[in-house]
Amino acid sequence: MTATTAPTVRKVPRPRADALRNRERIVTAAQEMFVEHGPDVPLDEIARRAGVGNATVYRNFPDRDALVREVVCTVMDRTAEAAERALAETGDAFAALEHFVHTAADERISALCPMVSSTFDQHHPDLEASRGRIEQLVEEVMGRAEAAGQLRSDVGVGDLLIVVAQLSRPPAGMDCVRGDRFVHRHLQLFLDGLRAPARSALPGSAVSITELRAC
Repeated sequence: MTATTAPTVRKVPRPRADALRNRERIVTAAQEMFVEHGPDVPLDEIARRAGVGNATVYRNFPDRDALVREVVCTVMDRTAEAAERALAETGDAFAALEHFVHTAADERISALCPMVSSTFDQHHPDLEASRGRIEQLVEEVMGRAEAAGQLRSDVGVGDLLIVVAQLSRPPAGMDCVRGDRFVHRHLQLFLDGLRAPARSALPGSAVSITELRAC
């Protein structure tokens, strides 16, 4: 009887540490420049700010769509992780909600997400996964806060995401740096308005994720 030779298992090489650092630097630089100049900023300018060569940018991201998508997904994932950590550390759903809102503003999520909805593939699997994660997390945190009597019952996830997007943008005609001083102040005013018991009746009905996506 002939002995059967076990198939050779090829190990997938892990990215080198310096390659991972370069990728992170590119994403960070791209996020900063997309916020400052929009999605059409030249890639060689991003490479210069990241301190890498143009070839390194294209080796990691074959086109502009891939880089924009990576930036948006990274921002959404970091925002979700911040809320998850706050919930795990304190067990306080409303505190986790506050953490999510302020982190979303710091990450400039309101400036980055419209880039995808305008010209890029909104239904890419990576984007859908990040969007679904953040929507599910906010829905869970809001549900827990409402069940604990902390959150008024007449608001939906869509209400929260719309207001965060609106309030974390600087007013028309004002640059980001000058507008930043007002953002967290106004977001906290909004968050205080979400607390139960409600002080007034809201017109209309709560906005769901389904309705928000249909806008």
